[in-house]
Amino acid sequence: MIKVFLDGADRASMLEMTASPLVQGFTTNPSLMRKAGVKDYGAFCREILPQLKGKPVSFEVFADDFDEMKKQAKIIAAWEGPSDQLYVKIPVVNSKGESSERLIRELSQAGVKLNVTAIYTEAQIKSTCDAVRGGAPALVSVFGGRLADAGHDPLPLMRAGAQLCNAAGPQVELLWASTREAYNFIQAAECGCKIITAPLDLIKKAAAFGKTPLELTLETVRTFKSDSEAAGFALA
Repeated sequence: MIKVFLDGADRASMLEMTASPLVQGFTTNPSLMRKAGVKDYGAFCREILPQLKGKPVSFEVFADDFDEMKKQAKIIAAWEGPSDQLYVKIPVVNSKGESSERLIRELSQAGVKLNVTAIYTEAQIKSTCDAVRGGAPALVSVFGGRLADAGHDPLPLMRAGAQLCNAAGPQVELLWASTREAYNFIQAAECGCKIITAPLDLIKKAAAFGKTPLELTLETVRTFKSDSEAAGFALA
């Protein structure tokens, strides 16, 4: 069964989902932290980590230079919580388009658990799998939702990615990232992804799967009726 991770940096939502069987882990990034109003990156991460009750969580480096990325990765890895739960997020390339493969290999082989992020191509998946093969546990985060937003079908890439990750070893897991709709949960599972990460509203939608099309028809029409009555609409 596919594992569901909450994607976000809202403290209340993270703590709510810590106690929920719906969520098995967490992912976040600097953009989500900024949106959530986080001012002190390190303080937020160190404070929230022991409150997640051992569920996996990914914290991302934000440097663009590989030497600085390495320093930040080691700082983050040293925050390890009450269990073996912490993954360090490394983008597959920096902002100049330079590959992070060498750094990914070095960190993985040194025992740092990684979440390699911002992946969009089969070549990027392959290079990542090659870099983490035989190393520490690793997540390979492919941005299926953003691919679909740009008019690309993410499913063939996800299927190919599942094969590459499986061949790299049981410690390498394919993660469907940038989830856009609840049906992506089904697609991710069918493609062989081990994890899907999504915002809280989509997780709750997916948890409500099971209504029939006819039930949805009646529910929709009743909503139209209720809203028109509440608005006081009338035609003379």
